[in-house]
Amino acid sequence: MPIDVDTDDLGSINAIVNTLFGEGAQTVDIVILLTILTLLPSILIMLTGFTRIIIILSFVRQALGMQQVPPNQVLIGLALFLTFFVMQPVITQIYDDAYVPFTEGEITQDEFLDGAMGPIREFMLEQALPADVEFFVNISNDEYDTIDDVPNAVLIPAFITSELKRAMFVGFFIYLPFIVIDMIVASTLMSMGMMMLPPAMISLPFKVLLFVLVDGWQLVMGSILQTFY
Repeated sequence: MPIDVDTDDLGSINAIVNTLFGEGAQTVDIVILLTILTLLPSILIMLTGFTRIIIILSFVRQALGMQQVPPNQVLIGLALFLTFFVMQPVITQIYDDAYVPFTEGEITQDEFLDGAMGPIREFMLEQALPADVEFFVNISNDEYDTIDDVPNAVLIPAFITSELKRAMFVGFFIYLPFIVIDMIVASTLMSMGMMMLPPAMISLPFKVLLFVLVDGWQLVMGSILQTFY
C-alpha cells in the first residue's frame, strides 16, 4: 500500500540538514544530528548548575522526612528556573556573541559553536574545583600550559564531580538541624516510655513548623545561589 508523503515536510527537513551539514549531507550525518538532538537536554543540564541545585533540593525534602512533598515535578521545575537565574549571564553572552552573528551570517557554523561554548567553559572553569581538574588532567596523561588549554573532555567530568561535591557538602549542613530535632524527640519519647511510638511521626510536624517559621525555602534558595557567586 503506497504511503503519502508531504513533499513540503521533506523540503523543510532537507533545508535544515543542508543548513547544518551542507548540501552533501549523508545518512550518517542525519543520524548523528538526530542523536545529538536527543541527548541535547541531558548535555545542557550537565553543563549548568542544575545538578547541584536539584541535589540540594532533594536533600531538603529528605531532611524534612517527607518523601513526596514537594513532588518531583515541583522540585525539577524549581531547579530549572533557579538554573536559568544562575545561567542568565551565560545565556545572554551566548545570544549576543554567537547566536545573533550566526543568524545574520557574520560567522560560520564552527565559529558559532566555538562562540557558544566559550561562555559555558568560563562558567565551568569558575565552578570546577582545581583539585578535580588536576585529577582528570593526570588521568588523561596530558600536560597543558594553562587552565584555558584544558579540553572539554577533561573539563566537563571535573566540573560535574565538583558539582556533586558541593551539593553533598551543602546537603550535610542542611541535614544537621533536622537531625537535632529527631534526636530531641526520640530522647523525649524514650524518657516517657513511649518506645513503640515512631519518633519520625512526632518530629515531622515540628520540623515542618520550624522550617516555615524560619522561612526555610528562602534560606535554602539563597544559600544555593550564594554557592555560585
